[in-house]
Amino acid sequence: MGRDSQFHGSARDCLAELSERAPSWSIPWPCLHEFLAIVTHPRVYRPASTLEQGMKQVDAWLESPGLQLLAETEGYWEVFHQAATAARTVGPAVHDVRIAALCLANGVSELWRADRDFGRFPALKVRNPLVQT
Repeated sequence: MGRDSQFHGSARDCLAELSERAPSWSIPWPCLHEFLAIVTHPRVYRPASTLEQGMKQVDAWLESPGLQLLAETEGYWEVFHQAATAARTVGPAVHDVRIAALCLANGVSELWRADRDFGRFPALKVRNPLVQT
């Protein structure tokens, strides 16, 4: 989230809380890649972060002792197949199914997202920590 976003401070605080105090938390590998793609994109942020700045932030998260990186494991394809089929997923939404399936296959109980695209996966609790409910 860029510093020009109204949610920048809240997002920074949420991530700091997780990375510094949570006994365990997870990030799917594709989300790290997506983070780098967005923060370094000159059409999204002016000025965009440099690749070095983005990598430095990812390195900081990777140093968090409670962090578990989510990757495809045995059983992932079955979870992905079921979620994609149930949500009738096509096109760019396949990326969202991958994130949801990684979470479900790795036992994640809650996914924090600022978009609404994950409501199609009822087996995964999704919450936007930047909005008061």
